[in-house]
Formats: sequence, C-alpha cells, structure tokens
Amino acid sequence: MMAAMMLPSAMPMILVHRRVGAGRSRIQSELRSGIFVGAYVLVWAAFGVLVWLVARMTDALLPMDARPYAVAAVLLLAGVYQLTPLKTACLGVCRSPMGFLMTHWHPGLQGEVRLGVEHGVYCLGCCWALMAVLVAAGAMGLVWAAIIALVVLVEKVVPQGITFGRVFGAALIAGAVLVAVRPEIAQSLAGNM
Repeated sequence: MMAAMMLPSAMPMILVHRRVGAGRSRIQSELRSGIFVGAYVLVWAAFGVLVWLVARMTDALLPMDARPYAVAAVLLLAGVYQLTPLKTACLGVCRSPMGFLMTHWHPGLQGEVRLGVEHGVYCLGCCWALMAVLVAAGAMGLVWAAIIALVVLVEKVVPQGITFGRVFGAALIAGAVLVAVRPEIAQSLAGNM
C-alpha cells in the first residue's frame, strides 16, 4: 500500500526519467524505466514490511490502555520531523527530478537499479514519518491513505509544498497533544477514518 501511495508523487521523476531516455529504442526505454520504478517500489515495499513487523510487535507487546499514547507519540514524532532540516533536504531532492537525475545518474541497467534505490531512499527520508502516522493513527484505512498520499503529492509538486508540509507538521503536533489529553480520540482516528 505504501509503495502504491508513493507512485503518484513519484510521477514527475518517472516522467523526467523516461524523457531523458527518449533517444533509445522503445523497448530499451521501457526496460530502463521499469527497472528504475521497480527499484523505487522495492525500497518502499521493504519499508512497508518493516513497518508491518513493528506494528505487529507493538500490537503484541503494548497494553491496550497505552496504545493511545503510542499514537500520540507517533503523531508528535511525525509532526516534529516535518519541521526538520533532514525532511526539507530530502524533500528538496524529490521536488527536483532533473536535478536529481543530473547529480545521481549511473550508466547501464545496474545504474538504473541504483538510481531507483537512491530516489526511493530520498523519498523514504521525506515521507517515512507520514507513513508511520498512516499505520499508527489510521490503521491503514483508505481515508487516511488518501490524506497522506495527498499531503505527499502536494509537498512534492505544488510550489508552496514545503510550507504546506510544515503546516501539516504543526497540525500533527496539535493532534498529538489532543490525543495525549483525550486518549479516546485515538480510537476514533482509526475507526472513523
């Protein structure tokens, strides 16, 4: 689900990647783009498996009455991360497809794998905390998935996306405080959305 959510926001990079390879044969261009996208999706799929394992361990080990506070902690962590220089740096790379290709291009099919992995890692650096919110607060619900996917897309492609991401970060911090004060809200976050 995480990989599928990230693909729309990766489309500018994928389209620029295809355009850069326009001088090749159609089959060669599609193969190279497929390898690039496959490597990108692999990064997100691996992260998804890791998050799933952590979620299952948390479910098994965390008492029910402590779960709302865990949700508050994840919201706080994600909100604070939205405001960090690391988030801004990773987002800057993701917002500049041509700049990324110019500075990270590697020749050959192995280069396409490396390029896809590197782009996936930058996107992961950009969005891992939002995906943690999806799992912790939203219980992987479709409405939460749509909200997070929209936030990621706006951050990456809209001119004021970085500012929007910071505002969303402040909203996550406010949500964390609200859940810490009123723990019953954590259940409604997952259940109603």
